[in-house]
Amino acid sequence: MADHESIRKLAEALVNELSAAGKAVATAESCTGGWVAKAITDIPGSSAVYGYGVVSYANGAKESILGVRNKTLEDHGSVSAEVVEEMAKGSLRLSGADFAVAVSGVAGPAGGTREKPVGTVWFAWAVRDGTKALVDTRCEHFTGDRELVREASVAYALQGVRERIES
Repeated sequence: MADHESIRKLAEALVNELSAAGKAVATAESCTGGWVAKAITDIPGSSAVYGYGVVSYANGAKESILGVRNKTLEDHGSVSAEVVEEMAKGSLRLSGADFAVAVSGVAGPAGGTREKPVGTVWFAWAVRDGTKALVDTRCEHFTGDRELVREASVAYALQGVRERIES
């Protein structure tokens, strides 16, 4: 599991890598409530690589701000590959950034189901490729209380952006 210091180090490395590449990142967050954005913007110089983030905790915000389709939410639920993919694409569209990360999950202590237990978190990373976005999604299952699930999610989201810069 991550801790606040490891998150700071990941964010610092990410800001440095984005700066060196002349690229920018945007965020679309649900269960992390803006923590990914906070981690990035805690780093001096982040304004050169980060200009846009959306906290879309409610489904209505996912729809109205990020353009997630109501049908996608109804068919798959807010904690799904399909929803985070649309969140990431919406974040790229709104921001003009080169990379976007989207996070939606069940941090707990309530809200889990048999299919999506507490600790289930979906991630999407979008990379701008000309006029389209290449999107990769992944599901992780973190253990611990609400704070630990969210902390691990933030670290995983940041590391995922770093991996996409390198590739």
